[in-house]
Amino acid sequence: MPKRTGKLDVVQNARRVVNEALERAGAEPAVNRSMISQVMAEMGRRGGQIGGKRRLETMTPEQRKVSAQAAITARWDKYRAMKKAKTSVVSEKPQLLS
Repeated sequence: MPKRTGKLDVVQNARRVVNEALERAGAEPAVNRSMISQVMAEMGRRGGQIGGKRRLETMTPEQRKVSAQAAITARWDKYRAMKKAKTSVVSEKPQLLS
């Protein structure tokens, strides 16, 4: 992937020109970075709040059980893999050359 330089691309430059023109005309730019950040944060919060509740309402008890068992299996597999990696590092002893 190419490294980014300090130069603006065509779209960024066009946006900068429009914002400067709006400022000279006395109008404020339509959006700024903090407003975008606030909107995106609010959308994420709403999606997270709605998603879990809606999933709980739409899943049957059997589906919830299967989902929970899959999560448990994934956690235990991760734990076992970490434990196996630790024991394999400890069991590898350096051999002395004679």
